[in-house]
Amino acid sequence: MRPLRYSINVTLDGCCDHRVIIPDEELHRRAAESIARADALLFGRVTYELMEAGWRGPAPAGSRPAWMEPFARTIDAKKKYVVSGTLAGVDWNAELVRGELGEAVQLLKREPGQGLFTGGVKLPLALAELGLIDEYEFVVHPRIVGRGPTLFAGLSKLVDLKLVDRLEYASGAVAMRYEPRR
Repeated sequence: MRPLRYSINVTLDGCCDHRVIIPDEELHRRAAESIARADALLFGRVTYELMEAGWRGPAPAGSRPAWMEPFARTIDAKKKYVVSGTLAGVDWNAELVRGELGEAVQLLKREPGQGLFTGGVKLPLALAELGLIDEYEFVVHPRIVGRGPTLFAGLSKLVDLKLVDRLEYASGAVAMRYEPRR
């Protein structure tokens, strides 16, 4: 069974709005490496549309720094599954996931491979409720925002985690990887 890994950038005060995270080369390189290790990406509609708008190739020349290109190429090429009840169709190497979320994700996890990768806010909340996330990675940035969306708002149960890895970035961000205690 392939694991489902969740990764998100977050500020010290819990804001997960991508517009307040300062991107840098090291962050993008590591994110590209993480995505490259996944067989496919699992997104909700909002994250899918955000990622497609930002990373679908080809990008106009000079529209982003050259150090972003490996990440862009990696995410552009990756197979994607999109959970949405409102989208009629998707492209960008994507397939819609319909039906009951738990059953659909369990089927994806049962396929052979190295794992699935997810991001975003609403879909991971639903996946955490169902106990389907096998690994959580929080990249905590040294910034206090005081506003914005936060993670797991409305979660109905506690999810106890154990730290399995930690990585410090030159920027002061810290990536902490956890697995659920079962």
